[in-house]
Amino acid sequence: MSPVAGLLLGLLLVGALIVVFTRMDAARLATSLRLAGPGLLGVAGFVLLVLGRAALGGMLLSTAAGWYGLARGKKRISKPAGQRSTVRTAALEMELDHDTGGLEGMILAGTYEQRVLSTLSLSELTEAYRELASDSESRQLLETYLDGRFPAWRDDLKTDGGNRHGVPPGAGTMTKEEAYKILGLETGASTTDIRKAHRRLMQRLHPDLGGTSFLAARINEAKDVLLSDHS
Repeated sequence: MSPVAGLLLGLLLVGALIVVFTRMDAARLATSLRLAGPGLLGVAGFVLLVLGRAALGGMLLSTAAGWYGLARGKKRISKPAGQRSTVRTAALEMELDHDTGGLEGMILAGTYEQRVLSTLSLSELTEAYRELASDSESRQLLETYLDGRFPAWRDDLKTDGGNRHGVPPGAGTMTKEEAYKILGLETGASTTDIRKAHRRLMQRLHPDLGGTSFLAARINEAKDVLLSDHS
């Protein structure tokens, strides 16, 4: 093939790439642009091969292949989902987002059974709170949520705010499955991961930092349960 024919072929390939890019949607175009560099380098290598510059053309093709592989590898690497802790009582299930410190939960029994807390108004939440009079653990957990979402709810309810830091009676021996959920860890987590998760959660939820004794006690218990296997 003559040099002129090789050059024309290279121009045709570049033109074809441009046409393909202009017909893509925004998301696919963004991905394709990350791969455009290796593609153009490969075209240049091919043209050089056609023109008889085998050494330089081969080098460019090898570089393009390595660049493409690296770009595809980065695409497959995704940011791990944020860790979450789950605390469950007889009437409530609460989730804590480790990254934001946000709480969300669901009522498991009573008038508002299966309702998500964020969909309930203050009056509905206080009604649910009254229904939990005989369930101290669920009440403490709901207090934690109310304190974060409606800081003045106790004034409206006219309750003694001193019980905010009270430690409720235990709910029996915590299982390892519960402990892993509370610390937001996978089964079989290492001692280092357990201690890191405990420290991170205590920094967010310790009573001295505006948290509650209920959650702090649960977090401490979860750590002790899991570390008992590593001692």
